[in-house]
Amino acid sequence: MLSKLAFRNMKRSAKDYLVYMLTMAVVTALMYAFNSLIFQNDINQYFELEALMEVMIGLATFFIVLIVAWLINYMVRFMLEKRSSEFGIYLLLGMKKKMISRIYMRENILLGGISFLIGILFGILLRQVLLAVMFSMIRVEYRIHISFNKWTVLMTVLCYAGCYLLALFRCRRKFKKMNIHDLMDAKRRNEEIKEKKEGLKQLLLPVSVLFILAFWAVFSMLSDVGEIALFLTGLVITIYLFYMGLSAWIICYVRKKGNGIYKGQNLFLLRQFASKIRTMQFTMGTLTALFTLALMGASVALMFSGYENTVLEEKFPFDVQVYSGDPEDDFTDELEVLQENTEPLKLYTYRIYTDHADQVNTWMLTHLRAWGTMYQKKDGSPDMDKVKSMLKEEGVYCTCDTYMGITDYNYLRDMLGYDRAEISDGEYLVHIKPRLYEEVQGIGEELKIADASGNGYLSCAGIYGEPFSQDGHNGGDYVVVVPDKVLNRMKPYYSELAADIKGAAPRDLNQKLDGLTDDEEHDFGGHKMPDLEGNSCSGSDNIINYAAVNLVRDNLIPEVKFMLASLIIPLFYIGLVFVCVAVTVLSVQQLSDSAKYKFRYDVLAKLGLERAQLHSLIRKQLGAYYLCPAVLAIIISGKMILTMSKGFVMLTGVPVSSGSFFAKSIALFFGIYVVYFAVTYVGFVRNVDEERG
Repeated sequence: MLSKLAFRNMKRSAKDYLVYMLTMAVVTALMYAFNSLIFQNDINQYFELEALMEVMIGLATFFIVLIVAWLINYMVRFMLEKRSSEFGIYLLLGMKKKMISRIYMRENILLGGISFLIGILFGILLRQVLLAVMFSMIRVEYRIHISFNKWTVLMTVLCYAGCYLLALFRCRRKFKKMNIHDLMDAKRRNEEIKEKKEGLKQLLLPVSVLFILAFWAVFSMLSDVGEIALFLTGLVITIYLFYMGLSAWIICYVRKKGNGIYKGQNLFLLRQFASKIRTMQFTMGTLTALFTLALMGASVALMFSGYENTVLEEKFPFDVQVYSGDPEDDFTDELEVLQENTEPLKLYTYRIYTDHADQVNTWMLTHLRAWGTMYQKKDGSPDMDKVKSMLKEEGVYCTCDTYMGITDYNYLRDMLGYDRAEISDGEYLVHIKPRLYEEVQGIGEELKIADASGNGYLSCAGIYGEPFSQDGHNGGDYVVVVPDKVLNRMKPYYSELAADIKGAAPRDLNQKLDGLTDDEEHDFGGHKMPDLEGNSCSGSDNIINYAAVNLVRDNLIPEVKFMLASLIIPLFYIGLVFVCVAVTVLSVQQLSDSAKYKFRYDVLAKLGLERAQLHSLIRKQLGAYYLCPAVLAIIISGKMILTMSKGFVMLTGVPVSSGSFFAKSIALFFGIYVVYFAVTYVGFVRNVDEERG
């Protein structure tokens, strides 16, 4: 009998909480698909950084489990409060609490079980989509194959069931403490609006707004970790206080009979909105925090995705490039490896030179936006003590300026398909990273580069900004190109090998080149890194930088894409779940209240409102309720995201507007928002119209 009753109640709940079940199915599908990357990641065989994806997915799953546990606990408690009168009647009819508790737990287990099974089926399909996307990113063909892994299923079951059972047992403990009076009165208490000290509470609204404005004004100037943590803590508190102040302000506005309440149905909307905010102020604050985190995570993911799609291809312009700190190195071993494993079209060895001065390095450190005034004195002149210390210890630029002869430069330009550069005996040119091209247009006015005789100076013939492998190979950020005669008064600084090969490079070519040396001290992820002292450097890209001794384009681009995917995919994973959880709470709240609103809308209809006007009123009511946490989240996250994206664009050279990442993340999540809103609106209208026929 209990099973039949639980099954009947489950069918009724499935209709009332369909949005919740669909969300849990989506969450299960996402969990299964992403957990499979930990236990069934077919991409690991291609890279030595095999634990990176697993660690990032594991961290993402940890945070998602916390939020899903909160959602399930919220929904189980919410459904208990909505059905408290029903359970009170069961007690009056003689049923024991233990029996009622079992019925309720069975209902929720059935609901959760159905959602889980649907989610697993969709998760299997989603896994194929996810792997197909990842394989296309690393330029490897993927063939669809359905497979099951017991550890993937077990982890998904444990995460899902653990959240569900924990919520049910907490609800069971609460239920045991309630008597008939508590159960019959629970729903009414939840709907009460306690209006106390509203005049004082409404001051929280302007205080919250002022704090948010202050946050916008000073966030970009915060540099100390303690200051940032303090402001963020205040921001979290402000979010919750905002809703308390907003509800009190609306109540006071209605009490004062403001002019706005007499326009249309504003009085009805304001009272409904104030009551909902008051009863859900903590929940609304939590939803705002979820939206904020989701927008920030998606924006960061879009930043790295933009880098991957635009700048990454330019970081490795040569098919193969090899660095040697020995200026006399002839690359005998490397040439042998290339000839054995590839079909070289062009092989070229050359030298980077130096005049043992640092005027170009000093100019870069005191003029680029990335450095600000870090290496300047108060009067704007270079602080040479800081410059010398930076060049000696940081490895961003070589200790001395880097030069190249025009013959070598034009040969390399020809390898890359660029037009030849022409300079006379009395000229020089500067080749700079594309992202810095606009910033160095005035460099030629200040550099004093001696000519071949050492008695005069060269003049600047121009600045070039094509991709030229300048993360430590052809200089760090820059290389000065001079007539070959000028090199006679300079010293060879380090050696380079560039190669143009036929077709794609073998998958293990980079590994074979790295294996020519057994220097474990400078090994990172299986690759050899230069010793960033003296005549080696990494350039000023400090968000994404890949300064390695051996660069094989066809090997490194997929590997870097994999590393970026290990960050991008978990961030989107977290963002999607957070948004789905938040809008589920909003939808379920409104759909469950629609039965209560039947009477109110029926009264409005009897007062003369037509069906179209009632539907318009419903849209306004839902719109205000849905938009409030989303708009506040956009306002709060906007400053942080725009500041981060501005710095990201400046330091990586991604050729897009810094605000585009924020705009895309808003569009992405509002797409999900619109779907949930539409489903809620249709269900709300149906429930309201049923009463009136």
